[in-house]
Amino acid sequence: MTLLIIRHAESVENADKYNGFYQDPRPYSGTAAHSISRNLVGLTPRGFRQAQWLARALPSLVRYEPRVYTSTYRRAIDTAAIALPSLPDGWPQQTPLLDEQHYGDATYMTKRQLYDTYPELAEGRRQRKHIWTAPGGGESLATGVTQRAAEFAALARTALRTPGTVIAFSHQTAAVALRALLEDLSLPEILAEERKAKLPNAAILHYDIHGDRFTRTGMTTPPPL
Repeated sequence: MTLLIIRHAESVENADKYNGFYQDPRPYSGTAAHSISRNLVGLTPRGFRQAQWLARALPSLVRYEPRVYTSTYRRAIDTAAIALPSLPDGWPQQTPLLDEQHYGDATYMTKRQLYDTYPELAEGRRQRKHIWTAPGGGESLATGVTQRAAEFAALARTALRTPGTVIAFSHQTAAVALRALLEDLSLPEILAEERKAKLPNAAILHYDIHGDRFTRTGMTTPPPL
């Protein structure tokens, strides 16, 4: 019984990190910025090819009929649609448990803007990224994202009580929280790894479950495309 966690394929946000959506000053703000990030940001041509690569890579990793979940963000939904185009009716299922960290009013803010606008939050963001809470209704990695990740892990455990494969199309921050929970590591440990090399877009993390305990068995990453 297997759990596969997949970071969505490359989006236009990923590809144009310091221009476009993230130009300084940022072009979007407030609730509209979060809505754009959730509903409109799609895949780049490279991201589309990564999702097509997933369609070729997944069959050898999937045992039994997969149960497939995506976040509620377009870039994860589109990745799943391209990677697994022939799922039975009712799949994939969208769940906010797999959503990106909600950055509230800081969505699309550059660090300079964030520190200028919220100077009282600057030190926490620099030194304790995992417990930093985004302003304006946002969430922290240590509480909001990790709580959602724990709920998804419980869902996966329940689903895998019968033979099968659970596939989750998610985001970098959600994958960090899931890794910490499933691999029994601290968030600072995972974030230290992420500073050296982030989980690539379209990467597949493999976990097997024995009893209620998940064990990481590998990672598959896309070739240069």
